[in-house]
Amino acid sequence: MLRPERTGGTRAGGAPLGPLLSAHRVLGDVPQWALLERELFAAQEKAWRLFADRYTEDDGRLVFRDTLGEGLDGRDGVDDFYEPFFNWPTLYLLGGSTELLTAARRHWRGVTAQLTGMGMLVDGLERGYDWFHQGEGLLLFYGLCLADPDDPELRELARRFADFYLPGGPNYDPEHRVIRAPHNGAAGPRFGFSDEEAYFPWSLALRPYGLPLDGFDGVTSFDDLAASPDLAREYGRAMWERMGRGDTLANLGATGLATNAYLLSGDQRYADWVAEYVGGWRERLEGRDVVPDNAGLNGEVGAYLDGRWYGGHYGWSWPHGLSPVGSSAIVGAANATLLTGDRGYLDLARNPLDTVLRHAERRSIDEMGTLGERWQPHLRAMDAERTLMVPQRHNDSGWFDFTVMPGQLPLSLWHFSRERQDADRIEELRAGSAWDWSAVHTQRIKDEAGHEEPWYEYLHGRNPDFPERMLRSALASSAERVAAIEGDTVDPAVGPDALDIHHWQHLNPVVTEALLQLTTGSPQVLYNGGLAQLHVRYHDMEARRPGLPQDVAALVCDIRPEHTVVELVNLGGATRSLLVQAGSFAEHRISAVRADDGAEQAVDGPYFRVDLPGRTRLTLTLTMTLRAGRAACASPWETA
Repeated sequence: MLRPERTGGTRAGGAPLGPLLSAHRVLGDVPQWALLERELFAAQEKAWRLFADRYTEDDGRLVFRDTLGEGLDGRDGVDDFYEPFFNWPTLYLLGGSTELLTAARRHWRGVTAQLTGMGMLVDGLERGYDWFHQGEGLLLFYGLCLADPDDPELRELARRFADFYLPGGPNYDPEHRVIRAPHNGAAGPRFGFSDEEAYFPWSLALRPYGLPLDGFDGVTSFDDLAASPDLAREYGRAMWERMGRGDTLANLGATGLATNAYLLSGDQRYADWVAEYVGGWRERLEGRDVVPDNAGLNGEVGAYLDGRWYGGHYGWSWPHGLSPVGSSAIVGAANATLLTGDRGYLDLARNPLDTVLRHAERRSIDEMGTLGERWQPHLRAMDAERTLMVPQRHNDSGWFDFTVMPGQLPLSLWHFSRERQDADRIEELRAGSAWDWSAVHTQRIKDEAGHEEPWYEYLHGRNPDFPERMLRSALASSAERVAAIEGDTVDPAVGPDALDIHHWQHLNPVVTEALLQLTTGSPQVLYNGGLAQLHVRYHDMEARRPGLPQDVAALVCDIRPEHTVVELVNLGGATRSLLVQAGSFAEHRISAVRADDGAEQAVDGPYFRVDLPGRTRLTLTLTMTLRAGRAACASPWETA
C-alpha cells in the first residue's frame, strides 16, 4: 500500500512514529470540559446499544417488513437505511469502544444485504440515484474505511465502487469529461427520474420548493399539474429531456468514491480521474461569473436548457440551490486538492459562496425562505429586526429564496484551506449577522452540524466557555434521543403506513460534532458525501487502535497551521500513551512540537508520541504544514 512519505525515527513496520513527549504537570483542579468530554463518551456507549436493540435485527439490518423500489419514484430510499449509523464509525475513531466498530460494520453489512434483497443495490452499490442522496448514504462506508483501513473487504469494495466511474466504467464519458446522467450508479446512467412512464414524479409535498422547470407553457403552479394527469405527463417528459440526462454539478460527489479508493490503495488512476473530472467543471467555470450546474452529454453547458447555466438537477434552481451546489463544489475541490496538491481547484468551491454573497440582503426572520429551520432559534433570539441573508436559488426571474448562509459551507472551506481569503469571507458573514455567533443552541438535524459559528468564535478567542456549553448541549441532544427511543410507540416492523423510513435518522443518539470540534479541531463532515478532514487525530498506543485512550480528554483551542494548540488530560490513575497524528490521512507535516514547560522537539513528520502519567495534563503547541505529505488511509501500526 502507498503510504504518506515520512522521515526520521522508527516504528513497527519501518515508518516513524516520531519523538516521545511526557507530561509532568500534575492535575490540580480538573477542567470541567475534560469531565464532560469523558461523560459524553460514556453516555453514548449506552445510547447506541439502546438504538441497536430497539431497531435492528441480529444480523444488523433495520427492523422493516416492507420493500422499497415501488411507486412513482422507486429509486429513493437507500440512503435512509444507512444514515441512522452514519457517524458511528466516527465515534469509534475518536475513542468509542471496539464493540461500536463491530456494531457499525454489522449494521452496514446487514443493511447492504437488506437493500440488495429489495433490488436497490448492484454489487453492493446503489443502482442509480442522484449524488445529493448517494453522498448521504455513503458516509457510513467512508467512516468504516477510515476507522478500519486494513479491512480487506472494505479495500476491495472501495476499488469496485470507484471503478464504476473511471474510464471504462458505465457512468463516465472521458471524451467530454461528463458523468452521463444525474441518476447514476452501479447499473450505469439511469436516465430520467423514474423507471415508470415519464411524468412529474414527485409528490405535492415539494410545493415549498416551487416548480423545477422554467418556461413550460400552461404550468404556473403545482395545482395545474395536480388537476391534469395529461399535463403532468407532458411536464414529466420535459423534465426527462431537460434535466434527466447529461451531467450535473451534484455529481462531483462521486469523486468521494475515487478519492477513498486512492487513499486505501495508492492506485494513481483514481487520483488522475478525480483531477480530470473536477478539472472539467473547473474549466466550465472559466470566463463565467457563476459556476454552472449542468452540462449536456456533449459537455456543453445548457445543452438541454436553452443555454441556461442553471436548471440542472439538484442545481441552482431546484430544489435546494446553494446547499447541494456549495457542498458538491467543496467536496469535489477538496478531493482534487488533497490528491494533487493544486490549490487552484479551491476556486471552484469559493465561487458559489462568493456569488450568493454578492447578492446578499438584510432581511427579517419572516422573509426567510426554504431550509431555514436550523436558524430559527438564532434569529428568534436576536434583538435586531433584520440580518444578512443570501439567495439560495436562481431561475429565469433571478436570485431568490433568501436565508442565512449555511455555516458549514464557508467554515468547511476555510478549515480545509486555512487561507486568508476564506477567513475574510467568514468575517464578512459575521459582520453582517445580527444574531449571536457565540450562542450554543441545543438543536439536532440529521447532519448533526449547525454549531460552526460558536466554534469559530472560540477558536478566535471570543467564546471561552464554548467547550463546556457545547459538550452539555451534545449530552442533552443524545439524552433527548434516548428518551425518544424509550418512549417510541411505533412498531418498527410495520410498513410505511406507520413507519416513515426517516424515523431512524431522527432517533440516532450518537453525536460527534462536539467531539470533532473539540478533540480534533475539525468541523462535522459535509453530509452529502464529504470525507472527514481532521486537523489532528489520535491513536491508543497500548491498544493499537484509533482514538483517545481510556480516561484521556483532548481540547484543540487553536488550529492555525503555524500555531496549533492541543491540551491533553489524563483523568485516571494509570499511565496512558497515545500517538498524535496530523491530518485524517497523515497528510500534514509537523515540524516541531513544544510542551508547556518550554521543551521543544523536532518532528518532521505526521506523528509524535505522548505519555500521560495518571492525573496529569499537558499543553502542546504544534508547528504544522498542511498537506506536505502524501495522503493515505492506513493504520500507523505494522500490518501483515
